[in-house]
Amino acid sequence: MIGNLNHVAIAVPDLAAATAKYRDQLGAAVSEPQELPEHGVTVVFVKMPNTKLELLHPLGENSPIAAFLEKNPSGGMHHMCFEVEDIRAAAQKLSEEGGRVLGDGEPKIGAHGMPVLFLHPKDFDGTLIELEEVKK
Repeated sequence: MIGNLNHVAIAVPDLAAATAKYRDQLGAAVSEPQELPEHGVTVVFVKMPNTKLELLHPLGENSPIAAFLEKNPSGGMHHMCFEVEDIRAAAQKLSEEGGRVLGDGEPKIGAHGMPVLFLHPKDFDGTLIELEEVKK
């Protein structure tokens, strides 16, 4: 069902400093910051030949990333995102097998303009999983 690893997301307490580390110290290409109010985050993508890192920073007081950073003030890995061809079929299969889709179960549009869903970390060995629909 899952395809490529689309990205690994890292919550960061200082987006500008984190972006500079990847760009200046590691020589990576980085995107401009992108605000995603519907998700409560500002993101920067670090581009690599085989995948991306997504640097996450809170946007607004109700950001889930703010809560994550309260527990992990230095930041850390927040989630992994896998590509799927049909997000609704993937969600249905997971639900039938006892997996839990977070939120209301309806896909939201993610940073790449594609539908995304998140899966409960307790169902995946403590790791939050994002599924992103990509058309091949």
